[in-house]
Amino acid sequence: MDIMELKKLFLDIYGGSEEGIRVFSSPGRVNLIGEHTDYNGGYVFPAALTLSSTVIARPRKDSLINLAVTDLDDRVSAPLDRLSDYKNIRWGNYQLGVADELQKAGYKLTGCDMLFHDTVPIGSGLSSSAAIEVVTAIALITLGNEAFGISREIDMVEVAKISQIAEHNFIGVNCGIMDQFASAMGKKDHAILLDCRDLSYKYIPLELKGYKIVISNTKKKRSLAAVKYNERRSECEKGLEILKKVLPDITCLGDVSAEQFEQYKHTIEDEVIRKRVEHVIYEDDRVLKSAEALKNNEFEKFGKYMIESHNSLRDLYEVTGVELDTLVEEALKIDGVIGSRMTGAGFGGCTVSIVREDAVDSFIEKVGKAYQDKTGIKAEFYISEIGDGGREIKI
Repeated sequence: MDIMELKKLFLDIYGGSEEGIRVFSSPGRVNLIGEHTDYNGGYVFPAALTLSSTVIARPRKDSLINLAVTDLDDRVSAPLDRLSDYKNIRWGNYQLGVADELQKAGYKLTGCDMLFHDTVPIGSGLSSSAAIEVVTAIALITLGNEAFGISREIDMVEVAKISQIAEHNFIGVNCGIMDQFASAMGKKDHAILLDCRDLSYKYIPLELKGYKIVISNTKKKRSLAAVKYNERRSECEKGLEILKKVLPDITCLGDVSAEQFEQYKHTIEDEVIRKRVEHVIYEDDRVLKSAEALKNNEFEKFGKYMIESHNSLRDLYEVTGVELDTLVEEALKIDGVIGSRMTGAGFGGCTVSIVREDAVDSFIEKVGKAYQDKTGIKAEFYISEIGDGGREIKI
């Protein structure tokens, strides 16, 4: 749907006039490399996509937040002073969780009508949830500032932090900051080299001359993702506590160098925990090397790090599964593919591959057929551009 169609649907649902209607958008993201490092204080290397969550919003004179979405019949109406009652609703809790955390952080909000339209595939590992959280925050802050005569600019880093907290407290997923940060801070044709310890970041030009980024969706329902995500996070926290006994100055696994890990890994007697920590330490190192390779236009070297990353996620972190592994294995058989790996939390979701432009059609055909033959599932493929982060769309 384009903006005009969305506005018409908004008026069909809520009535009234176009006066006061505003339009906002925030993207999903693809993480090029650096998986399960963000909540460990490590480096990540995401880029915002042109797949996005868009919201049409209009202020109300009362304190109700009304929510609707284009692809479901669900409708939600929640008063601003009772948002915590809505944690367990089927749809809309991400939005209301953000509203709740904004108020806790001191933002003044007004009631509003909101219509959401999402082009980020749900459950794909491309951060549809972060896109929804960030666009909700931008819309609510903008409408609230206008209603109460507040003129300050929106702090997009704070938007990312509040969106992350909402996912922790309202949804119960202890996610890192990467998804929300990439959705809020994305920049067209650039990836973000983000240090999750202090949120310092650099934009790295993403000019893959002669290559395309192809995202392959397993279409597998990620029923285990949230539970296993929290399990992996707990395992890493245990590994950190063990290493603190011999490295008392560290605050997170991102503080541990590969050399220090090799010196002290014997102190982690539990093999599973040692494997989880090993992945994080060496994945961090791969992120830095990958960013440097891209800056130097060393695309094949970058692709090699992507493959190493997937192998580590498969063998050490154990978050891939048959579907993701099959997509990567079949991708790497295609002439013109220089790198492929899972992206996102795992247990389904998507892979990201760097594919020579003249091989993209063959890639989609051959990988799609082989994947369906092996799994019985029909994959989806997206050739996405790298876009900007969360913003208001001026009409």
